[in-house]
Amino acid sequence: MAADTLLLSGDAAAHARVLRLKAGEEVVVCDGEGEECLCRVESAEKEMLSLTVLARRKSESEPRVFVRLYLAFPKSDKLEHVIQKATEIGACEIVAFASARCVSRPDEKSLRNKLVRWQKIAESAAEQSGRGVIPTVRVLPSFSAAIAEAAEAELPVLFYENEDGFSFSDAVREANEFSTASLLTGPEGGLTEEEVEAARKAGLSVCTLGKRILRCETAPLCALSALMFAAGEF
Repeated sequence: MAADTLLLSGDAAAHARVLRLKAGEEVVVCDGEGEECLCRVESAEKEMLSLTVLARRKSESEPRVFVRLYLAFPKSDKLEHVIQKATEIGACEIVAFASARCVSRPDEKSLRNKLVRWQKIAESAAEQSGRGVIPTVRVLPSFSAAIAEAAEAELPVLFYENEDGFSFSDAVREANEFSTASLLTGPEGGLTEEEVEAARKAGLSVCTLGKRILRCETAPLCALSALMFAAGEF
């Protein structure tokens, strides 16, 4: 987005047609990497939209905390729901992994196709919600790889239904100031005690999300929402 004129085609032009943009109108265009431009529509053709850049600025819709959401592969299309809603709430990356009790274990070929679809879901949700960044959707090969990466955040948290002495509020309060966070949740069958202990040894805070047992697609969205509230985003 370095030029003073932008030409949009393909899906972007199609979206402009849905919005019924006309010459002379102003619109905000995001580059998907954190910058947005205030633009004036010069012409709106069927296959092409011509815009003049009036101002450039850092996207105002991005949260101050960079959050990676780690979740074990769920069954069916539950991950698609999580990707869509987590993008709207403010996750910056969504990372799926296989754990001991995962029922769903996509093979390499199906994963390639799924990743393309998952990334498109993130792109669509980012567009709809006015995000300045399109979250990256990734896959890690194992639980151990997930906790090793998650532990690098300033606030690394694993949620475990059998934990009752340490809350998410406690973890946020202990971390005090943080600009990066990792939130990790398990599959339908939960995490094993061995996995939880491995996460603890890797440096993750093991927390409860309350007295109720949450579904595997509910827990990550609940945790992400709570973090955004704690970070002052709501």
